[in-house]
Amino acid sequence: MTRTEHFGGIPIARRRAVIFEDDALIRFVLWHLFDDKGYEVFTFPEPGMCPLHGVRECPCPADTSCADLIISDVHMVGTNGIDFLERLIQKGCKQRHFALMSGNFSEADLARASQLGCTLFNKPLDMVQLTAWVEEVERSIPLERKLLVWNWTLSES
Repeated sequence: MTRTEHFGGIPIARRRAVIFEDDALIRFVLWHLFDDKGYEVFTFPEPGMCPLHGVRECPCPADTSCADLIISDVHMVGTNGIDFLERLIQKGCKQRHFALMSGNFSEADLARASQLGCTLFNKPLDMVQLTAWVEEVERSIPLERKLLVWNWTLSES
């Protein structure tokens, strides 16, 4: 059962964050930040562990998204977060709020992230800056938005 919040007596779906980060401590800190704010939080040490990684096209109906925001590290073991976000978008992902984190953005990373419309955060993370971005995203989320019910067998072999 999904926990709901109430807005003016009307139940609204819990917000959802999806986080890709190979550093367990950073992943935990981010999970804690979002959990404390009442989010449903899915964290993955690398994109290959996410059920959306293996799908051929976005499983979300036109008026639905998989999450309210997605945050990814750029340099993970064996994968690049920018490459992953590009593939999601090529598959038709309807997500509007992407953020990338890195301790070392290259000029190429900055150019590609800008082209994708990603918000960037340098490591070590400035939690005040990150929280401000999250609050900005929250203000832009329509109350009537719909989230995909995650089926952990979405991957197509």
